[in-house]
This record gives sequence, C-alpha cells and structure tokens, in this order.
Amino acid sequence: MAVTHLAAYDVTEDQRRAQLAALLQAFGDRIQYSVFLLNTTPEELEHIKTRAAEIIDEDTDSLWIIRQCAGCWNDVSCIGQAAPPARVLHYAVL
Repeated sequence: MAVTHLAAYDVTEDQRRAQLAALLQAFGDRIQYSVFLLNTTPEELEHIKTRAAEIIDEDTDSLWIIRQCAGCWNDVSCIGQAAPPARVLHYAVL
C-alpha cells in the first residue's frame, strides 16, 4: 500500500542536487524547489533511501523524509500560489 511522505533536501553541489531531484521526481511531485510529496510503497521508499545515501555527501548534505498520515492532510493550509495536491481517486472493478 502506498503511503505519502514529504521529502526535503539541502544539497550543496549541483550535480548531486540534480541527481537527487531526479530520483525524488520519479516517485512524486515537486511542491517547492527542494521539497517533494512522495506516494510510495515501502519497497519504493527503501529504494529511494538507499539510492539517496549513494548520492548525497553525508558531511555537507541532508535529506529529510517525513511520513504524512491521512489526518495531516485534512488540515493543510496553503497561502499564495501554493495549492494542496489534488486527490486522485482510484477505482477497482472486481
């Protein structure tokens, strides 16, 4: 089952920053320059963490990945050009 996570990074070097952004973009949506909403399975999240650890320099860079519960999104406030992500309904025909 997919879970929503908020990922935010601070990477000092351009090439590493671009690699990390591409990795996160593959699994979610950019909501700020260095902040992404990820909707991943546990296996995908582990892949992201493993690959990110290979990309970043742990002495100078940081990556925060924070799990977001459904209740958290019921109380989202957006100001200015910000907009909460659209809810996508998925249907299964049995």
